[in-house]
Amino acid sequence: MLSRFFSYVEIRTKLASLFPFLLGLAFVYSRYQAIDWVLTGLFFASMLVFDMATTALNNFIDTKSNGQPLPFTRRPALIILVVMLILATALGLLLAIATDLTILLAGAACFAVGIFYTFGPAPISRMPLGEIFSGLFMGFFIPFLVVQINAPSGSLVFIQVDWQMATLALRWPELLKLLLITVTPVATIANIMLANNICDLEHDRTVSRLTLPHYIGVPAALNVFAGLYYASLISFVALAALRLITPWILIALLVALPVERNIRKFRQLQTKKDTFAVSIQNFLLLMLPLVAAMALTRI
Repeated sequence: MLSRFFSYVEIRTKLASLFPFLLGLAFVYSRYQAIDWVLTGLFFASMLVFDMATTALNNFIDTKSNGQPLPFTRRPALIILVVMLILATALGLLLAIATDLTILLAGAACFAVGIFYTFGPAPISRMPLGEIFSGLFMGFFIPFLVVQINAPSGSLVFIQVDWQMATLALRWPELLKLLLITVTPVATIANIMLANNICDLEHDRTVSRLTLPHYIGVPAALNVFAGLYYASLISFVALAALRLITPWILIALLVALPVERNIRKFRQLQTKKDTFAVSIQNFLLLMLPLVAAMALTRI
């Protein structure tokens, strides 16, 4: 039963949300030296359950057209999906009540993107926007929410509403720091989606799922794939130069060799069976040293 559930929610793919969460946690510790473990745990639970629910939703909808079997019959699969969505929503609302309006609005945006990524008359997954949305909402918004939950009020974003007006205040220096720190999760998560779309290009066309590689072509998509990894490596240098992270991050540039080897491997052959895994490998190669270096930093 448990193994079928893990298969349904593709538990192995949750590393893509775990590492941005850990990066946000490391940033909070390095910048503010204080973590609210109760609120952070509540966010983690909501994030994980919702991530599993969106994967289940994607599988539930896709198996209606691709003929692939679900680990459960459709009625139990639907019940499990609905329960996860209700639980994730309840946890998210509880977190919003315990924090502020910023968490409610940012969380609602993440929920909306997660649902409409697969569901609705014009799912995001069927457009050339999947890489942007997955990279931005997992790579940036997860760390942003972790920081917003734990940082002193107004450190990143502050929203105040009364009967006369609504006020939005952004602390650009702090937001720009976080944006630069999250270049790697944004880029590497976008590349997991891009690799998936390149590998599935021909099949996707048969079901009218016209993703980014369909519009720009495989050669250009492979150049984007490589460029995003190079941007991650360049961001390591920028972070060290601006003293936003310990100079030890520069040792992580050694991963450029296996990352480049994986890029070349994927350029030669693009299949789920043989080479898709290089996008996961590069994600881990780049995220592991970034999280470790951030944890060792005191901003």
